[in-house]
Amino acid sequence: MLDRRLDDRPQLRHTRRALAHPLSASAWKDALEVRRGDPTVAVALRVGFATMLALVGGGLLGYGQVAGFAALGALTSAFLRYEPYPRLAVRLPWVGLGIVGYTAFGAALGAMGAPLWVQIVALSLGSAVAYWVFTAFSLMGPGPVILIFAAAGAAGFSDGWGDAGLVTAAATIGALLGYVIAMLPALSHPHTPARLAVARALAAVSAVEIRGADAVPAARQSIRKARETVALNAPRRPDAHVHELAALLDAAETVLDSGSHDTSRARRDDFSRFEKELRKARRDIEIPRVDAEGRPVLPTPPGFVREGCGRLLDRLVLIGAARIFVASLLAASFAAPIGLDHPLWAAMGAMAALQGLNYRNTVQRGIQRLIGNVGGAMIAAVLLALDLGYWPVVAAAVLFQTLTELTVTRNYGLASVGVTTMALLLTGLGQHAGPGLAVNRVADTVIGVVVGVIVAAVTIRHDDRHHLVA
Repeated sequence: MLDRRLDDRPQLRHTRRALAHPLSASAWKDALEVRRGDPTVAVALRVGFATMLALVGGGLLGYGQVAGFAALGALTSAFLRYEPYPRLAVRLPWVGLGIVGYTAFGAALGAMGAPLWVQIVALSLGSAVAYWVFTAFSLMGPGPVILIFAAAGAAGFSDGWGDAGLVTAAATIGALLGYVIAMLPALSHPHTPARLAVARALAAVSAVEIRGADAVPAARQSIRKARETVALNAPRRPDAHVHELAALLDAAETVLDSGSHDTSRARRDDFSRFEKELRKARRDIEIPRVDAEGRPVLPTPPGFVREGCGRLLDRLVLIGAARIFVASLLAASFAAPIGLDHPLWAAMGAMAALQGLNYRNTVQRGIQRLIGNVGGAMIAAVLLALDLGYWPVVAAAVLFQTLTELTVTRNYGLASVGVTTMALLLTGLGQHAGPGLAVNRVADTVIGVVVGVIVAAVTIRHDDRHHLVA
């Protein structure tokens, strides 16, 4: 009788269906799907270049053992890739500060000789705080898991306060380097973020002809975002190109307002041509003229500080942070007693999975991270077994970081292959690591992903039914 009453509870039924989803064909189909990616070559090359400078500089200066922390700082350049440059200049330093701060935090734990259980609790709490702040302020990119990786690595490396100061200084130099590399294109291609935003909006409107009315809300959202980006990226006295981009958005919105598939079909070829031109990065490209009456009025976007502070108390953001704390704590606490050398990696696995927007996305990311970690660990195990030496490892790390940035918008699993390989190679720079390090990584990831998905299923919202669609 009791079992029947429990079985009738809506939340319990919802949780049980959620737990079954990771084993479904649709979940694995989602995870293996390779999407069309936005232009990422320029961003990938910038991030790879920043990583290379950090690692090469560390090697030449005789600090190869901490160059990995400089490379982590250089990953500042991988965040906020679509932000207009004026806002990027203000927001990106906070990402760099976060990486440096968490590196210093982890290093302090190591220097103090904090017991493993203290490190687990402290970094689980740190995971929740990082997610809370990065989500509230929309600091998009590789995610706050980078901060926890930096903290965990620093805790393992630092045997004293001298080591703590060294890794913090390395991360600081890397973060500054990443910031400069990310901002350099503003000097030669100042309109790039606005052009890409308009290109994505035109592509979204073109999709209406194929997908019909279901694509209209996404297209309107894309136009709204593009208008905001154009306004934020515009100089104080908007030039002709800014007004031209705004006119393209007006034309796109007119197509949506017409409510006619014929109108969309008629403009699709034009939008496709404009989109291709907008995605080119050459300075001499001219966008075909778009007729518009008068000068379009640019909107005044809200300040990101005000928006972010308003979201700090958002219920969903707070719940997400609490879930990450619990999952990170459980995953690391389970990994430590069974003898894994890096239990905090299990916490990172749980955190990475729980960064999904909904339960379906959480499962998708969990599967992708698992597949990517297995693939990356196999590659890293071979490279670590060869004991190549510093410079070949640097070349491999830069290559895999660049490949990560090239694939991250297409499939997170492919990106995870590069992330895992690079992470293991960077970890090996600070210690004499063998293939066993890769095995530990896979085991920790399995624990983290499983715990993360279970916590997500147990705490699933009543209105989260995205996983039931397919």
